[in-house]
Amino acid sequence: MADTLDTLPAGRWAAIRAVTHSQRQRLLELGFIPGTIVRAVQISPLGDPVAYEVLDAVIALRRCDARCIHITAL
Repeated sequence: MADTLDTLPAGRWAAIRAVTHSQRQRLLELGFIPGTIVRAVQISPLGDPVAYEVLDAVIALRRCDARCIHITAL
């Protein structure tokens, strides 16, 4: 079971539990809000960044940023 967003496999859904990051406000503004459902859409060929679907938008995040988003896999 995935604990942070960077470990979520492509095509899987999860609920965001918490965001702990120095740029927490930026991530919240992008839609990574606790309680929101997110899906890993596509992983780049080299593994970084990863595209996530959140609030009807697709947003690419570096794995180091995604590692600070705590999730519960669905």
